[in-house]
Amino acid sequence: MLLILLCLFIAVVLVQFLYYVVLFGKFSFAKPQTSTPKRVPISVIVCAKNEEENVKNFVPLLAQQNYPDYEIVLIDDASSDETLEVFEAFEKQYSNVKLVKVENIEAFWGNKKFALTLGIKAATNEYLLFTDADCYPTSTEWIKEMSAQFTKEKTIVLGYGAYEKIKNSFLNKIIRFETLLTATQYFSWAKLGKPYMGVGRNMAYKREEFFKTNGFIEHMKIRSGDDDLFINQAANSKNTAVCYTPDSFTFSKPKTTFKDWFTQKRRHVATAKHYKSFDRSQLAVFYASQLLFIILPIILLAFQFQWIIVLSLIAFRYLFAWLSLGFAAGKLKEKDVMYWFPIIEITLIVTQLNIFITNTFSKPVHWK
Repeated sequence: MLLILLCLFIAVVLVQFLYYVVLFGKFSFAKPQTSTPKRVPISVIVCAKNEEENVKNFVPLLAQQNYPDYEIVLIDDASSDETLEVFEAFEKQYSNVKLVKVENIEAFWGNKKFALTLGIKAATNEYLLFTDADCYPTSTEWIKEMSAQFTKEKTIVLGYGAYEKIKNSFLNKIIRFETLLTATQYFSWAKLGKPYMGVGRNMAYKREEFFKTNGFIEHMKIRSGDDDLFINQAANSKNTAVCYTPDSFTFSKPKTTFKDWFTQKRRHVATAKHYKSFDRSQLAVFYASQLLFIILPIILLAFQFQWIIVLSLIAFRYLFAWLSLGFAAGKLKEKDVMYWFPIIEITLIVTQLNIFITNTFSKPVHWK
């Protein structure tokens, strides 16, 4: 039995090598990205529900973008705070702001996808750039960098949505590591011609892609997934590009309590079960290999079975995983989380197992 477990452990390490080096290496070891400005007219779309304080701070940053031809479409999704009033003030202040007011409709109550659909239809321009109400761009070149990836064939652009750093917070390191790992995955698969998700904090697409797939109609009843489920449906090897230049990043305010972050991740995991079968399978294989990499060596070392081989495999796996994610972290400006890599990774794997079990017995709460 122990020999079988050792063989299984060797197989797990090989699977991990395939993911981290062969697959993720497409992004991790890629050359730094360069861009050629396109200057296509852009509509920046922001959907907000009860985000009064965030939009006060972040919409002015969108208005300061160094780009010649863009509008900002602000969508108020029936907020109960002062979000609408703030948006109305911005509409008067900035000539390129367009306001879309969404009223509650029983069939679509609390459905962000309905609000986004109205905003997309109201947009003046064909090229749409999305971010969330609690996000802000890292530079005034954000629109220029993201729009530069559009070509005649590439009509979907996946960007990186980072989280702010909080000093002396281990939870913050976990959140940013998980964001780094997720981005490495979806950037790598997109480069391999198998794009499967994007994040609404920073993504863009041509409006024709929205109407080609009939918008969100196939998953309208699923409250989440306006970003990743849409990309899973619409993106392919021919129409998808990635953007990871530092000036193209956005920042979001991270959760500050484990409970809030756990709830957020439950929503994300619940949405992923609606991906295409291949995408669900490759994610399942990766996370199963992550979990088995923790469990199997504990059993083998407890019985001191071939402990030199086991320890060597552990060291080999951490070496290539550290290198792969380290290069990715350098591109995405997240190097500091790699100092805590083994501890954060184990914590994240255990948390993901907990999320899977919790979601099996109860459904997570979605849009506000």
